[in-house]
Amino acid sequence: MTITKKQIIGVLLAGGQSRRMGGGDKGLRDINGRPMLAHVLERFAPQVNSIVLNANGDPQRFAAFGLPVIADPIAGNVGPLAGVLAGMRWSAQNAPAVTHIATASTDAPLIPQDLVERFVGSLEGRVERIVLAASGGNKHPVIGLWPVQLADDLEAALNEGVRKVLHWTDRHGTLAVEFPFVGGGGREIDPFFNANTPAEFEEVAALMSQLSAGS
Repeated sequence: MTITKKQIIGVLLAGGQSRRMGGGDKGLRDINGRPMLAHVLERFAPQVNSIVLNANGDPQRFAAFGLPVIADPIAGNVGPLAGVLAGMRWSAQNAPAVTHIATASTDAPLIPQDLVERFVGSLEGRVERIVLAASGGNKHPVIGLWPVQLADDLEAALNEGVRKVLHWTDRHGTLAVEFPFVGGGGREIDPFFNANTPAEFEEVAALMSQLSAGS
């Protein structure tokens, strides 16, 4: 069985509290004249059927993007797995032909443009498996491909107190897809480099400026 683009909803995870950044929405911070979220969308949206945004609080702050905004279904800011569950539940209700969601974070504007294609290729028909991105030998738990059919299992795990992504995904035989670093600005860049602190934000903004200039 092969999964097609039409069967995959993209879910952008923006439910974190960004404490190390001083609060607020990292995806709305400006890079090269556009919100960081716009850069992520440019790379991610063509890879999936459609996009929804997982974020808590007032959804109107994202109105300019024209995306459905869905909140965590589990209260208490319990982590990214709640955002994954939100995407699964939304897809099951609004797009019943969709079998999987692909997740990405709103603070990783260099994500590969073949991300979802490589995820699907790694399954080799094993559509019940969870796929996570990896680079430099490290898994990236918020960037992955998830079967919608696991929603009940995930909700039960969250209600049991599971919070760490890998604690849950490893129950389902996680597959990891390794992505190479890319060249830019005279250095090798992790394609999943994200901005968790003001210093990291400045670094990723400088990297994107160099890449857009063809450095």
